[in-house]
Amino acid sequence: MNRLTQSLVLILLGGAVLRITTVSNEYLNYVKPGFRYFLIAAGATVLVLGAIGLLKKEDGHRGPWVAWLLTLPVFAIFLIAPPPLGSYAARSEEAPARPVGALTAYTPLTGPVSAMTIGEFLGRAWGDTTKSLTGKKVKLTGFAVPSKKRGQWYVARMQIACCAADAVPLKVAVLGAPAPAENQWIEVTGTWVPPRAGGPEPGTVAPELDATDVTEIPQPVEPYE
Repeated sequence: MNRLTQSLVLILLGGAVLRITTVSNEYLNYVKPGFRYFLIAAGATVLVLGAIGLLKKEDGHRGPWVAWLLTLPVFAIFLIAPPPLGSYAARSEEAPARPVGALTAYTPLTGPVSAMTIGEFLGRAWGDTTKSLTGKKVKLTGFAVPSKKRGQWYVARMQIACCAADAVPLKVAVLGAPAPAENQWIEVTGTWVPPRAGGPEPGTVAPELDATDVTEIPQPVEPYE
């Protein structure tokens, strides 16, 4: 790979990063919203470095042919931008991860239906000593994940601290409603099913929701919690 080609790769890479951060919201498939301006700065820097390289005189130096593999991520971003993590990453039957930032005390729920994140639902189901979910109708948004356990499926959402590389699945077992297509984004309305006396300890299995309504929706702009 000569200097001209290296510079073109840098320009393509910088342009790809700027495209997914300035003219679309695709960057949200990989990082949290707060990283947008860092990505814009990085993309612009790489683009400028590539442009500077084009202006320099070619010295005839060529690197190994395997250096062309560096172009593959660039074309992947342009041609087949990966979707956000979904059902495949959340299919395990193990208990969902404890949500980051879960509280030990929650305010009472008011209104006929309380919309909340899956992370908040898990926190209330596992750690709220006042059992504020009892008898309250809630609405959760996530994607459908099949379960090997008969009569249930999961509504799930991936939670990230900074980027998709550190994502962990948050899941709630849904009862009383037919399972939507795998990976379909949905809004599920229902009530928490308190764990049975003598059953598994909270946090060792996914909490359960008795569903009264399941509505299919488009993927949210921000797919992660």
